[in-house]
Amino acid sequence: MGAENFWVFACIVGAVAFVALFLLGTMVRVMQEYERAVIFTLGKYTTVRGPGLILLWPIVQTLKKVDLRIKTSEVPRQEVMTKDNIPMLVNAVVYFKVLDPAAAIIKIEDYQFAIRQYTQAALRDVIGNNEMDAVLMERVAIAESIKEIVDKETVDWGIDIESIKIQELELPAEMKRAMAKQAEAERERRAAIISSQGELSAAENLRDAAQKLAETPGALHLRTLQTIRDIASDPSEKLVLFLPSDLGSLAKKLTDGQ
Repeated sequence: MGAENFWVFACIVGAVAFVALFLLGTMVRVMQEYERAVIFTLGKYTTVRGPGLILLWPIVQTLKKVDLRIKTSEVPRQEVMTKDNIPMLVNAVVYFKVLDPAAAIIKIEDYQFAIRQYTQAALRDVIGNNEMDAVLMERVAIAESIKEIVDKETVDWGIDIESIKIQELELPAEMKRAMAKQAEAERERRAAIISSQGELSAAENLRDAAQKLAETPGALHLRTLQTIRDIASDPSEKLVLFLPSDLGSLAKKLTDGQ
């Protein structure tokens, strides 16, 4: 074999090896544990394979990868009008996963984009049918209602909506000020009620004490003397004493009693 023939043979062998390696690369695919391959043969759906090593017929078969892990998709912030005509800025997060890889590929072009759009529409509908107070106080119930609507629609796409969380609810500035004033007025009302209850309790205690002093002979005079003694303990105080006219007879009675 001449040198020229040798190089021709070497080129042919190299080309064949290159084509063989290229075909082998297109035939062999590896799917991770959380991945599935949707196989199409001449454009027609064939089966779902994975995880592990997958062999494909070159040119004849193609595949689409589908991730089975739980994914998150954020619904962009948007202005929503409540039932009582209060505008609110709302954003949410959707947690979902693929249950049927074939349906997720065949029945919907881009299931992640579709889920975001459908959740956005459902969020507008649900909040629009509730008043502002209900939306603020029952955020979990609102999110659950949105989940039920979205889950009912996406089940045909082979998608399971795990949960929907409303992350943020923002009110207009004037509504925030009005709510702050309302909360302050409520705090003042509660403080007034507590103060009045304390005054009522003190008045009842004073009434009971006065009644007991009135029922005990000489108790009121002794209480007066005790008060005078307490005041006189401070030398800087000037005292003006108003003693009862029968103080002498009271002292005599106390002496005779001893």
